[in-house]
Amino acid sequence: MIKMFRYLKKSAGYIVIIIALLFIQAYCDLALPSYTSKIVDTGIQQKGVEDAVPDQIRKDSMDALLLLMPQKEQTAVTDAYTLKTDMYQRNTLTKKEREKINQSMAKAMLMVTGMKEQGVDISTIPPEQIQQMLPQMEDKIDALSDSIVTQAAVAYVQAEYEAQGLNIDTIQTNYVLHSGLSMLGVAALAMLAAVLVTFLASRVAASLGRSLRNHVFEQVLSFSSHEMNQYSTASLITRSTNDIQQVQMFMTMLFRIVLYAPILGIGGIIRVLQTESSMTWILAIGVALILLVILVLMTVAMPKFKKLQSLIDRLNLVMREILTGLPVIRAFSTEKHEEERFEKANQDLTKTNLFVNRCMTFMMPIMMLIMNGLTVLIVFSGAHSIDAGSLQVGDMMAFIQYAMQIIMSFLMISMVSVMMPRASVSAKRINEVLDTKPQIHSPKQAKIPEKAKSGEITFEHVSFSYPGAEEEVLTDISFTARKGETVAFIGSTGSGKSTLINLIPRFYDVTAGRILIDGVDIRDMDLKDLRSRLGYVPQKGVLFSGDISSNLRFGKEDASQAELEKAAEVAQSLDFIEEKEEKFDSPIAQGGTNVSGGQKQRLSIARAIVKNPEIYIFDDSFSALDYKTDAALRKALKQYTRDATSLIVAQRISTILQADQILVLNDGVVAGSGTHKELMKTCEVYQQIAKSQLSEEELNV
Repeated sequence: MIKMFRYLKKSAGYIVIIIALLFIQAYCDLALPSYTSKIVDTGIQQKGVEDAVPDQIRKDSMDALLLLMPQKEQTAVTDAYTLKTDMYQRNTLTKKEREKINQSMAKAMLMVTGMKEQGVDISTIPPEQIQQMLPQMEDKIDALSDSIVTQAAVAYVQAEYEAQGLNIDTIQTNYVLHSGLSMLGVAALAMLAAVLVTFLASRVAASLGRSLRNHVFEQVLSFSSHEMNQYSTASLITRSTNDIQQVQMFMTMLFRIVLYAPILGIGGIIRVLQTESSMTWILAIGVALILLVILVLMTVAMPKFKKLQSLIDRLNLVMREILTGLPVIRAFSTEKHEEERFEKANQDLTKTNLFVNRCMTFMMPIMMLIMNGLTVLIVFSGAHSIDAGSLQVGDMMAFIQYAMQIIMSFLMISMVSVMMPRASVSAKRINEVLDTKPQIHSPKQAKIPEKAKSGEITFEHVSFSYPGAEEEVLTDISFTARKGETVAFIGSTGSGKSTLINLIPRFYDVTAGRILIDGVDIRDMDLKDLRSRLGYVPQKGVLFSGDISSNLRFGKEDASQAELEKAAEVAQSLDFIEEKEEKFDSPIAQGGTNVSGGQKQRLSIARAIVKNPEIYIFDDSFSALDYKTDAALRKALKQYTRDATSLIVAQRISTILQADQILVLNDGVVAGSGTHKELMKTCEVYQQIAKSQLSEEELNV
């Protein structure tokens, strides 16, 4: 999975923005519980009075409070206020400065309130006596909980505001409205950040998916037949679609959740420690339970995730085989058997999917049970603290919210951890394709053949065996095909004819000897340069979806209409093209299923002719043609390709009677070479083939 990150270099800027937005979102989400706490504790319980530092206080009240403070604290308090006539106005203070004088003023307010309740007038007590009483009173106040001191100070400030003629209800309403609007603003900012993160994460993941598909496709295009044999077509399709989709989905979750969860979790823990650390043991229990659940689920589900992708491969393989072989299936009336085969592959995949999904469905209820249980524990423990005066209701509510955020962060990670095994398997399968090094590739320093020779092919003691095979398919093949010559290959099925000509475009590389084009070893040539010199017509005609014109221009995009018509005429396909309503613009279905086998072969030959290469390779490309069309095509082709080298693999001797040189292959070795007349005299294998195909009159020609 880590290797996938190398394809994210182009999206580095977006990733930085995503991380910044995640921090903003986490900050906003973590700020919301504190607003809830303020609204409940300050806005509702304390009627908008935040602490023991009033916005304004009467001179008489301030003087009384100052009498109950040490000299140092008196200086700090008087510096925080400005006297205007008979009213002290609070200056602008930092949070730290306000907290410092808050403690001093709260204690003094509690002392004044206590003396008033006892009927003592502080103004009548000498200052010296007050200073003597201060240590004893401070010891008593220090023994009280912070909430009791805060409540007494808030009550004093409320009474002070009322004495000034201020409306407490208005103060409370304004505070709640201000805090509520601030809370809404923070929530809106968090929502905006979340939307942007989702948008950018989707964009980055989609870009990764596109990049992976491009790389996989380019890699598969570079594969030789050896690499293609390592992977089934169905598997390559699954890796290019389903596997990449799994990685793309995981990357979306990674940027949206995996990066966000630790930021939120760590931030929540810090806030919890600042709020009420005496209940953190509850969080430890919750986290331990969640980790246990994740461990159990991973242990149970991991093997199934690894199996899932191979089952998808199997389903695609069966479906592709059935759809490709429908005519044969119908001809042999084996529909029932194929239905059962597909049903088995489908059922295996369904069972595995159900098992995995059931694991997922168990996770959410268990997680919700843990979260609700933690809420009950927090309320139970917090109620005792509230009753003891060491905790306020708003702080307990904030603690619950922080706890839920911490648990949610672990829950998000657990959800992703369940997805990760499948994505990891998919990433491994994608990397297998991307890390496969093609055995056939262009050399670093490519050689270019001399143009003077233009199309001469030489086989020098060429031998070949397929990878992993013990026996050679071709052994010690040597011949030369010169410019303008037609060299044909004939032999029984499995004699190595198609294998021999497939070595020229380097679909495989020889295992011994060498193949030269114009005196240069084809292994020393650039692959694109080599194949640009060839006009290849495969044994099975392959057409692509589009129209006739696009298929003929496949090897030469800028071919003119006149070139297309000439090629079609030579390939004996102009007649049936002209009969179509749209002529060269007539549509071709995928695989050429809307044209006959003979028409498909002739269009494949015309496509090679349009390219006008130096070397033509016909791999049994006339097998679907009738004798009349075959003869007409060969006659026109011989005239048209007189300046090029032609290599023809054939099953019918009539196709190659006029060849300049015929190589007879038998079990991978050359059993004879020469013209038709020469072989009829010297090669027994050729004589047997000829007698099985030609009449006495044709044999004597």
